Amino acid sequence: MENRQELLQKIDEISFAVNDLTLYLDTHPTDIQALEKFDSYAGERKRLMSEYEMKFEPLTIDCVKADTIHDHNEYCPYPQQKHFTWVDGPAAWEGGTL
Repeated sequence: MENRQELLQKIDEISFAVNDLTLYLDTHPTDIQALEKFDSYAGERKRLMSEYEMKFEPLTIDCVKADTIHDHNEYCPYPQQKHFTWVDGPAAWEGGTL
């Protein structure tokens, strides 16, 4: 099982690749190999983001769910209650990530 830092590192790495490919595809929009890599990396990023959200808390507003019940998250202020998951996890000023 990956810890928070290991999973964040993987998300950072794959996000860098997605961002880099995005810049490349801005000037080479028909490069088939780059398009295939972009699709692959973007899919992996979504999977990793979803895994992180399930184990810990959402990293972006796109990962927030309004009907989630967490009972495994150490930072969840509403364990075993339906709630807005954006409040899960430490805030940046509490040592969380940006």
